[in-house]
Amino acid sequence: MKEDYSVLSPKFGGGPKGLGDPNDKSLRKVEKDVLVPKLMRERTKSEKCVNEVKEFHDCCLNSGLLNVVKCRKENDKMKACMEKWFYNQDFIKECTEQYLEERSEFRKTGIPKTRKSIRMESSSM
Repeated sequence: MKEDYSVLSPKFGGGPKGLGDPNDKSLRKVEKDVLVPKLMRERTKSEKCVNEVKEFHDCCLNSGLLNVVKCRKENDKMKACMEKWFYNQDFIKECTEQYLEERSEFRKTGIPKTRKSIRMESSSM
């Protein structure tokens, strides 16, 4: 009988597709410090601060190279809105749960969830 050896811990390499345990709710450091905040930024831009992001985007389009100087007010408004949500504990929990659900689904199926719809919405502003 041949034994399988892996560099990964069993909780990261097990599961039905060999991608990890779908029921594991623990977060690695990179997930907690990088991936969940990335999801929060995407959701804040596309759901919570839509008007502020649009105003800043429009200002930058109309200002050309001087947008750093001309769009300070819009940039400050956008950053304040995003910061408010970024430190909201309920929103952090919501995004963490969403991330864990997506990760669990990926570990079950092996099919990654694309964020194309979020990118498309933000690029069309």
